Amino acid sequence: MEKEEYYLYFDDSGIRFPDKQQPTRIDGIDHFALGGILLRKSDRDEAIKGYKKLCEKWKITYPLRSSDVRGKRENYSWLTDKVTHDEFFKDLNEYLCEIPVIGFAVVVNRSGYNKRYEEKYKEKRWWMCKTAFSILVERVSKYVATKNGQLRIRFEECGKKEDRAILQYLKDLKSVGMPFDTSNSSKYGSLRAEDFRKIVKGAPERQTKKSPLLQIADLYLYPMVKGGYHKEYEPYKKLISKKKLIDSHLTPEEIPSLGIKYSCFEV
Repeated sequence: MEKEEYYLYFDDSGIRFPDKQQPTRIDGIDHFALGGILLRKSDRDEAIKGYKKLCEKWKITYPLRSSDVRGKRENYSWLTDKVTHDEFFKDLNEYLCEIPVIGFAVVVNRSGYNKRYEEKYKEKRWWMCKTAFSILVERVSKYVATKNGQLRIRFEECGKKEDRAILQYLKDLKSVGMPFDTSNSSKYGSLRAEDFRKIVKGAPERQTKKSPLLQIADLYLYPMVKGGYHKEYEPYKKLISKKKLIDSHLTPEEIPSLGIKYSCFEV
């Protein structure tokens, strides 16, 4: 029997370098994250159909970028009108809560990361993107394996160096497995290189910000990031209540090894 294909669409958020200063943010968070949405290949048309319907209603001919939408900036300055703002977000939230996807993410608290690793590793601290990518793909792969499926990965192009790095990270997972001390990560049941080769098909594919599903991944990522800092953040709570995030499908005991990964928040 042919295995069903699943697609992971992911984006990044924040600054991936441990020692690079992040501009002061209004929301007060200091993070790096990778995350987005997982959906079955058979559900992609339905997801895109809903996206087009939303954009047509609001005459949106430009990307649905999370930061612009939230900040009412650039093409979204029309959201400064409260009535329009409330009506649009009602439609947007309904769409995000109905789309047949599950949100996954890895969120690193940069200040906590530095407190934990700066003294021990100094300049040898990892580029956080590798850490986040490896954990994200492993947790998505574990979920897909429970569905007896296979995984393909799509991500938004960022720059030649960054894009090449993403491709190399998956090659490394397929050749040597997770880039961690197995004695420290054994409690999480790390996948082996051969597992990644069986589950993840092909190489990650770069796409532009024009991709509807990457735009949706971007809209999902911020609530997951914010949830690490503020569990009462309303968009995060809505996604959880509608079972749109992986944590909603797990027991409390499973979340630490299979759910959204919030790293270095306890430091």
